[in-house]
Amino acid sequence: MGRVISIANQKGGVGKTTTAVNLSACMAAAGRKVLLIDMDPQANATHGVGVDKKTLEGSIYDVLVNKVPIAEIICKTEMSNLDLAPSVNELVGAEVELVDMGAREFLLRQAIARLRQDYAFIFIDCPPSLSLLTLNGLVAADGVIIALQCEYYALEGLSELLQTIKLVRENLNPGLAVYGVLLTMFQHTNLARMVVEDVRGHLGKKVFDTVIPRNVALGEAPSFGKPIIYYDLKSAGAQAYMALAKEVISRG
Repeated sequence: MGRVISIANQKGGVGKTTTAVNLSACMAAAGRKVLLIDMDPQANATHGVGVDKKTLEGSIYDVLVNKVPIAEIICKTEMSNLDLAPSVNELVGAEVELVDMGAREFLLRQAIARLRQDYAFIFIDCPPSLSLLTLNGLVAADGVIIALQCEYYALEGLSELLQTIKLVRENLNPGLAVYGVLLTMFQHTNLARMVVEDVRGHLGKKVFDTVIPRNVALGEAPSFGKPIIYYDLKSAGAQAYMALAKEVISRG
């Protein structure tokens, strides 16, 4: 059975989608069959793996709102072993359309239940908010990777997200675990080093050894619709995400 991992943070601009795209690509390059589910209406992960929204015949919106089987909307990417359940901007309206549906928090979980046997890893890129879409991502997952930017205000958001995960575990998904905290956008400043020390001091082994640096190539790659290992393999960003993939594989 494949492992389902949501990548989440209610704060935007912390490297969440960058992590979803590049971790998925690195795991696929390592020979694991991977499905990336884009649950963000901005659809940045969809573009990040080179899929043009204008060519789509279906999206995760159709799965959640119109009950289309997810297998019908999954598309291949140009990368071996990496498939995508794409997003579109219309997904922003799903928040309103799902309000009156029964068991609305479990829609994604039910949709992917049969896919676990087809993929080694299913990664879910959640929106940068504590919304119904994010809740679906958390309820569907075995664990959560929290992308945490190395800055002071990120620590305040972390406690809020951990509380949300605790509530989801108690009420909707007892098996949900914090799979790991990933420190992102690291720069060699005193503040960044203090944040790293503080997070490691509080969460210990929950924090990945790998730290993702602030890297020009990581910022450029999405504009070409390529994960970092296909844009600049020798870059610090590519090396970091390959190291992260090894850590995730080692955690089982």
